[in-house]
Amino acid sequence: MSSLIARGYGVIRRPRATFSGIAAAPTWAPVLLVTTLLSFACSFAFLTTDIGRQALVDQWERTATAFGQRIDDAQYAAMEARVANGMLGIEYAGVTALVSGPVLAFGLSAILFWLLGKTNAGVRASYTQVLSIVCFAGVILSLRQLIAVPVDYLRETIASPTSLAQFFTMLDEASAMARFLGVVDLFVVWWLVVLAIGMSVLYRRRTRSLAFAFTSAYVVIALLAALVMAMSGGTA
Repeated sequence: MSSLIARGYGVIRRPRATFSGIAAAPTWAPVLLVTTLLSFACSFAFLTTDIGRQALVDQWERTATAFGQRIDDAQYAAMEARVANGMLGIEYAGVTALVSGPVLAFGLSAILFWLLGKTNAGVRASYTQVLSIVCFAGVILSLRQLIAVPVDYLRETIASPTSLAQFFTMLDEASAMARFLGVVDLFVVWWLVVLAIGMSVLYRRRTRSLAFAFTSAYVVIALLAALVMAMSGGTA
């Protein structure tokens, strides 16, 4: 357990040296289990409160409206009734924890293993090494969760407090720029940079080029999301 904590802390403070040790002795199951359970616990704790349940309903409404679906009073009341059932909080926390944990880790690792292995014929890395680095990089996303939950409780919203939109509150929420900034999260950018450092250690590639590629892909996804919302005719 001490080694797991030391590596997790190292990902935050000394990522390159830490990833060198992980690549030499890869392990992924313990850190993936801890970060997934932590994500579940944070979400579930928030959704057990009245503020958390109301924030979830408001988030559903904003998401539906952003994609052009109008929510009337009856539909809003139905969503509130669903959230009032405590089981929905467990289900929502469980699904989000699984998606942001194992699903993301295994899926992203498979993509990076195939893509970087294909473009680095002279450097061989195992899938276990890639998966281990991806799972430990996920510590950054867990840190984001730990910070976001108490802030969201105080703000009475489930929206990310670390998105760029928080720095441009003067923008119209319905504008394409506000939607784009709302998708771009500073902790996700940090996670991508840390992930680039890990992959550069493993595949002996320049960190800068990998970080640029990862963040560029993220920006493109954010732009596409904003474009889809704009084309759907949503107003918020």
